[in-house]
Amino acid sequence: MFTLPELGYAYDALGENISAAIMQLHHDKHHQTYVDKLNAALATHPELGDKTIVELISNLDAVPEDIRGAVRNHGGGHYNHSLFWKVMSPNGGGEPTGVLLDGIVAKYGSYQAFIDEFTTKALGVFGSGWAWLQPDLSIVTTANQDVPLMNGQPEPLIGLDVWEHAYYLDYKNKRDDYVKAFWNVVDWNFAAERYEHHLRD
Repeated sequence: MFTLPELGYAYDALGENISAAIMQLHHDKHHQTYVDKLNAALATHPELGDKTIVELISNLDAVPEDIRGAVRNHGGGHYNHSLFWKVMSPNGGGEPTGVLLDGIVAKYGSYQAFIDEFTTKALGVFGSGWAWLQPDLSIVTTANQDVPLMNGQPEPLIGLDVWEHAYYLDYKNKRDDYVKAFWNVVDWNFAAERYEHHLRD
């Protein structure tokens, strides 16, 4: 049985960038629902009980057809949000440093050019979905609660939730303002650790 992970910081810790009201609703209600519905689906197939969330969503073809859609949607939602909470920090913002910054500048020409490209991709997601920075420093998007892992890609460094529930209370329909605020809370140390781990592998 999967459980809702702790945020690791207070609901109001992200300040004016993402409000306590959004964080509490997003974490306690939306993410909890994904966990509950994933567990309900898996309860019908106890043989999957020892699988990690990464194992489940990385190989959906191995998931029984009658729950495959539920595992894709709710398992994806659980994985994505579990990562999303870690991607943000009260001490976030600024720019990456070290090899991660070097890689971004080598690929995009400058940190600002990377921000501009990521923002364009995030704003270009039609309806609900996510924007991701991958270990090769490419920027990809997915619809709904899909994950790059489902397409045979490695785990992302960071992900940005662009579902309306992630920002509507604060920003209404202004997704661009939400994406701009996101860069004030990104935990680049977390992203760098994932990047350096990928390079070592």
